[in-house]
Amino acid sequence: MQDFGPFSLQGKRALVTGGSMGIGMGIVKRFVEAGAKVMIADKATEKAIDYVKSLPQDTKERVAVFAVDLLTEGAPDRMVAEMVKKFGGIDILVNNAGIYPSVPMLEMPEDLFDKVYRLNLKALAFACKAAAKQMISQKTKGKIVNIGSIDSIHPSAIGLAAYDSSKGGVLMFTKNFALEVAKYGINANVIAPGGISTEGTSVPLGPGMTEEALKQMMQAFVSKIPLGRMGVPDDIAKVAVFLASPASDYMTGSLVVVDGGWLLS
Repeated sequence: MQDFGPFSLQGKRALVTGGSMGIGMGIVKRFVEAGAKVMIADKATEKAIDYVKSLPQDTKERVAVFAVDLLTEGAPDRMVAEMVKKFGGIDILVNNAGIYPSVPMLEMPEDLFDKVYRLNLKALAFACKAAAKQMISQKTKGKIVNIGSIDSIHPSAIGLAAYDSSKGGVLMFTKNFALEVAKYGINANVIAPGGISTEGTSVPLGPGMTEEALKQMMQAFVSKIPLGRMGVPDDIAKVAVFLASPASDYMTGSLVVVDGGWLLS
């Protein structure tokens, strides 16, 4: 196996939520490459299962798939329990699952606002709690990587009020949680992706958005990126490896922006 030095995840046990596609799958692939045992937790598991089938036999043994709806009661505890059952514990948690419906606040249904918060912030927070309690009981330290957004610190478009406020919450929750768990040797950090081309960003973001409107919105967004392109999942995955590895041992409560320079514009 390739030597990744301080970026190695050899023997580490990682849980990645929303890992079946997009940024999550990008992270899964890099974690596996770096030597980790990985459990992909997602509501839709078909693509994750196909990915596992494509792996060499010796690698397949290091990757598991767990079907879970993070909006259901007790889901975070069930995920961590499955990690213990499958791999004997957990060393790394990546909270990637999230939704970003585009609905102006003046038109926002209360149940949709609640759904965004329950998945993007509440499920993330309680996954952190469940994982950290297991890490503490193991006495093995650990790394938590939460996927925020450039919208954690700056709005990018009208219609994302619920998403933006939930991702702002992710940033401040992570900072506070990092304070709480530092004494146990657990690091918690946030990645703030900019525009990333995924399956989710290729379809209209709300019921009133046409494909033409989406195209125009994306063109306007890319025009503000100094590096001149949308990101790809691997742009985030490589940073996730850094934050999950010993290379980031002296970082906690930090925000790492990966946006091609969008926030500079």
